[in-house]
Amino acid sequence: MTALQIIFYILSSFAIFSALMVVASSNPVRGALFLVLTFFCMAGIWLLLHAEFLALILLLVYVGAVMTLFLFVVMMLSVSRLSLKEGFVRYLPVNILVVLLIVGLMVIVISSDRFGLLQMPIPAAKGADYSNTARLGMQLYTHYAFPFEIAAVLLLTAIVAAITLTHNSRKKHKSQNVSAQIAVRREDRVRLVKMNSEPKLKPNNSTGQ
Repeated sequence: MTALQIIFYILSSFAIFSALMVVASSNPVRGALFLVLTFFCMAGIWLLLHAEFLALILLLVYVGAVMTLFLFVVMMLSVSRLSLKEGFVRYLPVNILVVLLIVGLMVIVISSDRFGLLQMPIPAAKGADYSNTARLGMQLYTHYAFPFEIAAVLLLTAIVAAITLTHNSRKKHKSQNVSAQIAVRREDRVRLVKMNSEPKLKPNNSTGQ
């Protein structure tokens, strides 16, 4: 067993463990931190496969930006643990069925002849003039341009749907009606009351005598 294989098994073991802890952790903040650990392990595996650009993008974009936003949102939201546990028993059979389906598909794919060191050997070392970014761009915007555009449309649809679902009007929410403020009249706001003046009281000099 070579040193690269030992590093691969270590990173993959940590990645599987942290991915399971993301789902099994009851604390959302801990789940997000375990997801960060999963990203770091996967970035290391991509470095072993000579995919430096993808590894750096995973660390800079997901760990540096997306996971920071996740942590801010999780810490700002007051999520009740009772509400998280509601419906667990009711949806447990469906969840078990989905898990078994996914595990079965993974076993079928891995046990096929398309995986292994013979079909997918370790990438050979490239020359100094080889650009991983240029090669990825050529593959992405030529052979996979149409799936790339479909993924962009799906992500845009997901963003619009998430904004629509979260932007629900609250009953106790007070908003400013600018048109009503502009159309207001002086008679609606100010009322002048005419009152008679009160007579002045005469000083009483009997107290000094």
